[in-house]
Amino acid sequence: MSAGNEVAGAVSISDEFENLHEIVVKAHQVLPKEKWDSLIGGAETETTLKRNRLAIDSIAFKPRVLRNVSTVDLSVEYFGRKLRLPVFLAPTGPLNLFGDGGGATVAKAAQAFDIGHMLSSGCTPLEAVAEAASSALRMAQLYVRGDDGFVHEYVGRALACGCAAICLTVDSAVLARRDRDIANRYRTAGLAKRPDQSHQAALDWRTVKLIKDSYNIPLALKGIATAEDARIAVDHGVDWIYVSNHGGRQLDHGRGTIDALPEIIDAIAGRARVMVDGGFCRGSDIIKALAIGADLVGLGRMQCYALAAGGEAAIIRMLELLEDEMLRSMALLGVPTIGELGRSYLHPAAPVAIPSALSAFPLIDLSRISSRLS
Repeated sequence: MSAGNEVAGAVSISDEFENLHEIVVKAHQVLPKEKWDSLIGGAETETTLKRNRLAIDSIAFKPRVLRNVSTVDLSVEYFGRKLRLPVFLAPTGPLNLFGDGGGATVAKAAQAFDIGHMLSSGCTPLEAVAEAASSALRMAQLYVRGDDGFVHEYVGRALACGCAAICLTVDSAVLARRDRDIANRYRTAGLAKRPDQSHQAALDWRTVKLIKDSYNIPLALKGIATAEDARIAVDHGVDWIYVSNHGGRQLDHGRGTIDALPEIIDAIAGRARVMVDGGFCRGSDIIKALAIGADLVGLGRMQCYALAAGGEAAIIRMLELLEDEMLRSMALLGVPTIGELGRSYLHPAAPVAIPSALSAFPLIDLSRISSRLS
C-alpha cells in the first residue's frame, strides 16, 4: 500500500490529481490573487527565478540501454536513517498562508512518505511540528533575528525537539524587492512591517563557528552559490552545503542553482554533503541534480501548491507523482540505483520552453492564469 492510501481521503485525492499539473491548477483556483502572486513570484525582474528553470531545461539526458532496470531503487540513507526518496520539503514560510496547519501539516506528510522536512524559523513553531510529526526527519532552518543568545536559544529548542540538523540561511542580509507583493500591497509574513534584518545583515563566519563549536549537530548553510564560499564553509566544518538562491526571491540576475551546482560539488571534493533547491518541479528535474552530484533536492513551491490544493493528502499525492516520474526517468536512463547516477548521463542542450515558475507544466493554460494576475 502506498503512503498516500494511508491518509483519509487519499483515494479520492488520487483520482482528482492524476498528474502534477492538476495540483498546480487546483492551488491557483483556491488561493487568493495576492497569495498566488507571492507564491509564483520572485525578486524585481524575476530573472533569477526564470534562470532556475532555464538552467534545468538546458540539460538533456544521455540514456543507456540494455541495462537491467526491472527493479529501480530510489532510496538513500542520510542522518542515520533510510529515506524513500532523495528529496526533502524545503524551508518555506509561513506555510499557514497556503493551508491549515502550516508546517505541522507539511511535516506530517513528510513523515508519512519517509522523506525529510526542513522547517523555516518564520513558520510554525518547532514544538508544534515536533508534536505533530514526532518520527519525521525534521531539520530546523534559522533566520538570525537577535544576538548570540537568540542563536543559542533557537538551536537549543531544535535539539530539544529532536531535529536532525540546523540550517543557517546566509543569502538574506536584506529582503529583496518583490514587485508582485508590492503591487498587491501584500506582506507575505502577515505583518504590518518587515522583520528586523539588522542581525541577519551582520551575519558572518563567526556565527558559523559559534554553532559548530557549541553543538554536536549537523550544520547546513543555505544560500551558497559559489565555489569560493563552499570552500570556506567546509573549512569551517560545515556538514551540508545547501545550494540555493531562495527560489529567485532574493538577489535578482543570479545564476540558476543547477548551473552553480557542478562547481560547488567539485570545489568541496566530498568534504560535505550537498542539498540544492531552486525550480525543481518534476521527477526528471530531481534526477538531473542527483546526476550532477547533489545528495538531496529540496521542494519549495511544489509543497505549497500541494498544501493549498488539498493539505496533507495532496502533499503525499504530489510526492507519489514525483516518485513515479523519477522511477520512469531512472528506468529509461538505464540506471537502477541513485548511486549509479553520474554526469555521463547528462548533456548540454537548448531549452524548448520560455522559462517561468510554471514552465514545467505545459498543460496549464498560462494565458488564463496570467489574465488573473494582471
